[in-house]
Amino acid sequence: MSQFSSLLEYEQFIYNLPQDFPAILRSTLVLVKRGRYFAEVRGELAFANDHRLVVYERLRWDDGPLTIVRYGYEVWRGDEELYWYDSQSHPHDPTLAVTDPHHKHLPPDAKHHRVPAPGLSLDPPNLPFLIHEIGSTLPVAQSQARAGR
Repeated sequence: MSQFSSLLEYEQFIYNLPQDFPAILRSTLVLVKRGRYFAEVRGELAFANDHRLVVYERLRWDDGPLTIVRYGYEVWRGDEELYWYDSQSHPHDPTLAVTDPHHKHLPPDAKHHRVPAPGLSLDPPNLPFLIHEIGSTLPVAQSQARAGR
């Protein structure tokens, strides 16, 4: 997907996610402008089997195309956090250099167990990658049933 040239384009993308991705059961994502050149996306995307994606993105667009300044994406099943992604750089960890600052936290010891995240970028959108990742773990029958809505 190409870069977004305006906040309005990205806002339309965010609010159309449930129509564009059948695996999404519901969305509480909202995009809120936080200043002249900043905005935030917050909320959750719900999937089958009690899976959900908690989303936080801080956006900027003053010096060119829309970019993600900072993000956090958490994947949950019920009350269990399965893994998360964040954009906090860890320059002291050479194993993450290939995708710095993008990385994924995995159990066990998810706070310290980090792996590179080649599917993420500071150029939006990251959400299609994450939606497909979650959708690939769900039972096929439920995803197909949702597609027929």
